[in-house]
Amino acid sequence: MSHLLQSTFIPTTPTTLRRRSVFPTAHLRRTHVVESKIREIFMPALSSTMTEGKIISWMKTEGDKLAKGESVVVVESDKADMDVESFYDGYLASIIVPEGSSAPVGSPIALLAESEDEISLAKSKTPTPTSTSTPAAAEAVTEEVSTVAAAVTVTSSSDTGPVKVVSSIHPASEGGKRVVASPYAKKLAKELGLDLRGVVGSGPNGRIVAKDVEAAAGSAPIGVAAAAKPSGGAPVAPAVELGTTVPFTTMQNAVSRNMVESLAVPTFRVGYTITTNALDALYKKVKSKGVTMTALLAKATALALVKHPVVNSSCRDGKSFTYNSSINIAVAVAIDGGLITPVLQDADKVDLYSLSRKWKELVDKARAKQLQPHEYTTGTFTLSNLGMFGVDRFDAILPPGTGAIMAVGASQPTLVGTKDGQIGMKNQMQVNVTADHRVIYGADLAAFLQTLAQIIEDPKDLTL
Repeated sequence: MSHLLQSTFIPTTPTTLRRRSVFPTAHLRRTHVVESKIREIFMPALSSTMTEGKIISWMKTEGDKLAKGESVVVVESDKADMDVESFYDGYLASIIVPEGSSAPVGSPIALLAESEDEISLAKSKTPTPTSTSTPAAAEAVTEEVSTVAAAVTVTSSSDTGPVKVVSSIHPASEGGKRVVASPYAKKLAKELGLDLRGVVGSGPNGRIVAKDVEAAAGSAPIGVAAAAKPSGGAPVAPAVELGTTVPFTTMQNAVSRNMVESLAVPTFRVGYTITTNALDALYKKVKSKGVTMTALLAKATALALVKHPVVNSSCRDGKSFTYNSSINIAVAVAIDGGLITPVLQDADKVDLYSLSRKWKELVDKARAKQLQPHEYTTGTFTLSNLGMFGVDRFDAILPPGTGAIMAVGASQPTLVGTKDGQIGMKNQMQVNVTADHRVIYGADLAAFLQTLAQIIEDPKDLTL
């Protein structure tokens, strides 16, 4: 669900104090003063941890008419890009914070006029933007504009307020008309070497979405798509200019704050070795039905947490802890420029196949930076899996506000001793759990891991 833009009313006719008349009021004519309405549009708080937002793209230009509930701007929060809707009817009179710039939550990013006649008045009231963009970020924006041969000039006008950077041709425009695309569509188009000006959007109000880019790339000349891909089969790392200092992105800032906050929590770690032969066999049977290993691990973990609710608890104030009523498994996912933890809600109650479908949906939304806050902030227990990279064991940092996180390593063939004294080969994986020691103790984790191992080594309950 898109978020609504918050705005406040700015009266354009000042209220005056009048002295009480000594004459009879019956002979006085009442004068009705009509005030024009110019509203400030604020940077919304799209999550509980968001302190600032970055303007990805304005879906409307200055002077455009807006209807209540209509998408106006795409804002990058600390974890996702979100369409933000207007809370009022009116006209987008003045954009204070341009695309590519950031602003603190609650600061004005644009002005909304009630009528078309008040647009010029709103422009005259445009405040100086409180953008938090760095010079390095500004240089990056300038460089991006120059790559599409846009003539960039700096102009100052008394009608438009502060000095701003303008271009004769917008990077995603044709004939001066803007082409609005989702952030993921823009990224995909850049990777494919596709010019968005020739793509027809199928999204709301003609917005270009990822499937439009993919369709256009499929019908484009071979040379267009091939130009963006190297001839070799090995992946090519993105070009990085060594010796440069790069500012954190909004997401990296959020990750940094969370990691520093986690240092205040006293944690401890417990490891366990689990045999996965039965789980691997089950995975081979259900893989063709769309079931993922992530869903299997999440389901097994959720069923174990049902029997050990203290491991699913959380302490936020240092004085009490909460036995969470739901088992919501957050799973760490690496995305471009950061890390996010989509949440499989009520994982103990949802069947394995529905859980797998939900997981695919969440991953697609995470990579497109379209997750809603409740889809990544409601986890009660976290999984972090590096097994697909061949990592056999590692420790994970406890996310603030949760009781435990489990690091899962790769399942590998291992020589083990059997009960009858023989030597055999079994697939085994290492898991390490990091927990909040204010709430969870060593015996709690040991019991939880024993239950988890029993479920994984005899996984018949996972498909019920």
